[in-house]
Amino acid sequence: MAIAVQLDFRGLTLDDYDRVVELMGFEPGGRTPSGALFHWVTKTDHGTRVTDVWQDRETFERFAEEHIGPKMAEAGLNSQPDITFYEVHNYMTAG
Repeated sequence: MAIAVQLDFRGLTLDDYDRVVELMGFEPGGRTPSGALFHWVTKTDHGTRVTDVWQDRETFERFAEEHIGPKMAEAGLNSQPDITFYEVHNYMTAG
């Protein structure tokens, strides 16, 4: 079942986020990693919010463990996000 994941990183700047994305080898407006269906990011009053839709929770958790955590550490960032999961009833894509 598809899930939405909301990650709220207190104190993380958009520049920090951009650095981690670059370390992961992704480009703004580019393709998502395998298993990720949708991704967007915004600045909040307290930091940065990342919102994704993934094919399932296990795929997200594996990606987070293998990629997000290590690349955040490589960038010298230790911000642990508040994570909220949502079951997705429906999603649409551009094709």
